Amino acid sequence: MALILTLLAVGAILLFLEILLPGMVAGIIGFICLMAAVILGYRDFGYQTGSVILGGVLVGLAMGVWWWLKFFPESRIARKFISQSATGELGVAKPELLNGTGVALSQLRPSGIATINGQRVDVVTEGGLIERGTAIKVVAVEGARIVVREG
Repeated sequence: MALILTLLAVGAILLFLEILLPGMVAGIIGFICLMAAVILGYRDFGYQTGSVILGGVLVGLAMGVWWWLKFFPESRIARKFISQSATGELGVAKPELLNGTGVALSQLRPSGIATINGQRVDVVTEGGLIERGTAIKVVAVEGARIVVREG
């Protein structure tokens, strides 16, 4: 029984250390230790004790995952791994194209390429097909999505 308890303790500690150590090696070895403890429990003590050990491991893993998801992101350790600031903007929104006019460079069914105010952009129609070379007008800009209609 001492070997099983040792494997359970070592497995739990290695899974916890996986947070700090890179490469997933500690986590894999910890998981193997937990599985070895369950297998030894079944082999040495029978079905009932093996099932209790397996249930304890599963409950412990579930509680560990819950605790990690709830508390780790705000912890002092997590601040070293998680960026707290934005580094820049994607710059994909083009609100200056709203009410702009242009020409469909490809067949828009419903998406395609168009030239609007001299810029080549990906566009989406309001619904219908627009043939290549047709004059279009921008009716909405929703982030990176530019919605056009014939006109």
